[in-house]
Amino acid sequence: MPKVAVLEEINGPITLQDFPDPQPSPGGALVEVALGGICGTDVHLRTGHLNVPLPLAMGHEAVGWIRKLGDGLTTDVEGQPLAVGDRVVWANNIPCGSCHECLVLKEPTLCLNRKIYGINRRASDSPHLQGGWAEMIALEAGTTIIKIPDSVSFEEVITLGCAGPTAIHGVVENLKIEPGSVVAVQGAGPVGLASAMYAKAMGAALVVILGGPTSRIEMALQIGAADVGVDMDSYPTAPERLDAFRKLTPNGRGADVVIECAGVPSAVAESIDLARPNGQLLVLGQYTDHGPTPINPHLITKKQLKVFGSWGFAPAHYVKYVKSLPHLVKNHDLASILSVYPLEEINDALADVASGSVTKAALRPGPKNEA
Repeated sequence: MPKVAVLEEINGPITLQDFPDPQPSPGGALVEVALGGICGTDVHLRTGHLNVPLPLAMGHEAVGWIRKLGDGLTTDVEGQPLAVGDRVVWANNIPCGSCHECLVLKEPTLCLNRKIYGINRRASDSPHLQGGWAEMIALEAGTTIIKIPDSVSFEEVITLGCAGPTAIHGVVENLKIEPGSVVAVQGAGPVGLASAMYAKAMGAALVVILGGPTSRIEMALQIGAADVGVDMDSYPTAPERLDAFRKLTPNGRGADVVIECAGVPSAVAESIDLARPNGQLLVLGQYTDHGPTPINPHLITKKQLKVFGSWGFAPAHYVKYVKSLPHLVKNHDLASILSVYPLEEINDALADVASGSVTKAALRPGPKNEA
């Protein structure tokens, strides 16, 4: 009987529970989990910052091997044949495809009816195996399944598990980053690192990452995600960081593009100061509600800023993320960011993510064979 990590009450411990091993549904698949990623959203939903059903099958990032294919499922989303033993990853959400947001706005990320593995699936509901922190996950029909390129490891995929497609949606699709641009990225977690990497890939001449702790800034520079770091330990106040940052930019003008990935509301006010006149500002890190913050809207008008918001990602963004991985892996040591824990140490791993002592964590259910 496969084990699944289950959250039974807000702020309670996560327990491993056994559930029956189901047969795959038509159009679905059973996948043996190789790694289940942990991100900041998991920390927040455990503490009640997202409205989630309980008991919750946790884990919205995972990779693994196909173990059984349901009737009618023969290829991945790109048309590549699927077989038992194939290494795959999947988009964690299934938009309904028929609501106003999906059909009229053409923004499936805003679909209010999305099914999301690890976020809105009850462990008590059949087929139970609906989260990625598990030995097995049951993927249903409509899931966007993608074969992993041979040149990319499980560890490299899961390092930017949901941060990568989030950055594809927010940075690549919303922002105009021209060759020679100066880009400021607030936050040195996975979303900040992914945003910095894509900014460089789009032609930014200078990518500055602002945040902390020091170890995360050092990691960002070591793997080439950013060119310069402004460390919050060295520059603890917003005016100090602004002064240090402006000295790095031509004539002290500020950033052509500011990407907020910190998840701290006060960072949004700071991002307005970091931007140059007529610059672009993307608010990407406020995925869960941490409350309001004072800003001066006059500066948005006076600077004539272009301000964007971006919420999560749709399956198409995950496909683009996987396609970009060979390029990212070639230019950045993604696996070095990752800290791997046994599945049984889920509560310790989650605590380490919450404290910031690790940049990215993942859970390994146990030794696996690829066939």
